[in-house]
Amino acid sequence: MKILLVDDDPELRGLIGFALRQAGYFVVEAADGLAALDVFQAEQPDLVVLDVNMPGMNGFEVCRRIRQQSATPIMLLTVRSSEEDQVTGLDGGADDYLTKPFSPRTLTARVRALLRRGGGERPWPLTSGDLALDLDRQAVSCQGGPFISLTNREFRLLQYLLANAGRVVTVEQVTTHVWGYQGLGDRQLLKQLVHRLRQKIEPAPASPQYLVTVPGVGYQFNPQPSGAA
Repeated sequence: MKILLVDDDPELRGLIGFALRQAGYFVVEAADGLAALDVFQAEQPDLVVLDVNMPGMNGFEVCRRIRQQSATPIMLLTVRSSEEDQVTGLDGGADDYLTKPFSPRTLTARVRALLRRGGGERPWPLTSGDLALDLDRQAVSCQGGPFISLTNREFRLLQYLLANAGRVVTVEQVTTHVWGYQGLGDRQLLKQLVHRLRQKIEPAPASPQYLVTVPGVGYQFNPQPSGAA
């Protein structure tokens, strides 16, 4: 499942995004209302987590505009706790309302509940080309072979690559998804992680066909490379 996270506070956005990614969701982000509408159109997420208190176009207006064109579930986040604000949000088309501060467990539980109501049962079940992810076992199968267990970070890395199959992703984009906005990962740690993942999915890890390095930029995932057996 893909979640659009909208918040003008980069630190809070990073923390929430990290919690959602750890829960197995693919997260795209926007820092203001106008950007949120653009990202929504481009990415077509399965759920929107939307801060209310943003400069310019606030979350109530973003919610209203999304609801005019889509039934995608929307969760509002705010420091406001008055009944009037909650009614405004729900009347504007929001499906749920979470008041700050909140715990990551509460957030992810509410997200799961919204997705179940919307017909989504589990986070981001990905199959792309020759590879398939088993989300329950956190494992990958290549070319119909047996499933191989992945570590948490290997799983998040492969999840991001599969979601962007065929596109070049930058080192910064990958480290943000795997380690979170706080930047605990770096290029060397990412190289080590890529090396370990290649050992598990590549027929010949020294000559990778699926997970390809794009010099000076980042990586590209080829779900069905022409040279694959």
